[in-house]
Amino acid sequence: MSSEIADAKPTDLPKVSSGSAVVIHPRWVRITHWINVIAMFVMITSGWRIYNASPLFAFTFPPAITIGDALDGLPGALLWHFAAMWLLAVNGATYVALGILTGRFRRKLLPIRPMDVIRDLSAALTGKLSHDDLSVYNAVQRLLYAGVIAAGVVAVASGVSIWKPVQFQEVAAVFGGYDAARFVHFFAMATIVGFLLIHITLAILVPKSLRAMILGR
Repeated sequence: MSSEIADAKPTDLPKVSSGSAVVIHPRWVRITHWINVIAMFVMITSGWRIYNASPLFAFTFPPAITIGDALDGLPGALLWHFAAMWLLAVNGATYVALGILTGRFRRKLLPIRPMDVIRDLSAALTGKLSHDDLSVYNAVQRLLYAGVIAAGVVAVASGVSIWKPVQFQEVAAVFGGYDAARFVHFFAMATIVGFLLIHITLAILVPKSLRAMILGR
């Protein structure tokens, strides 16, 4: 028996019932995961249209891949963005709280050792990384999942400081002020998008991982 399973709490253990496969993801993980998918999709695509109204760099996002008002782009995009923001914040907080309280984060994401990351990354790039046991995360997965959770927290905090720079001036000050917070928010978004591209690619390459997130088994 692996140490990950040995020290797990009963509510988070992979379960085996007669005639069924191992339960890898508890129901609360699956529910919060798919709610996050919806929230992130709306936030990112509406955020791109908000970005287009006042670009930080010498490019804009194609309107066809953004969500917002069909006329000037900003009012509708802001409404979508704020609605998704609250959904992401509440659902994300629920996910993080349950991840900590059940011990799932400790078991699944820790420890993260640099040498383990280098080893597993090398194995992944050469096609030698095993995906036989979906109940155990490799070092690269641990780093990516921990990183995207941190990026999500930064995205929400920097977004709030941009939305209400006076009311949340202390938060904005942490990021170096309003203008700097816009850059932090953009790069937090870019980090999340980068994670999603890798995540979706791996789900296509290892379809049983997608099945496990839908059925839990």
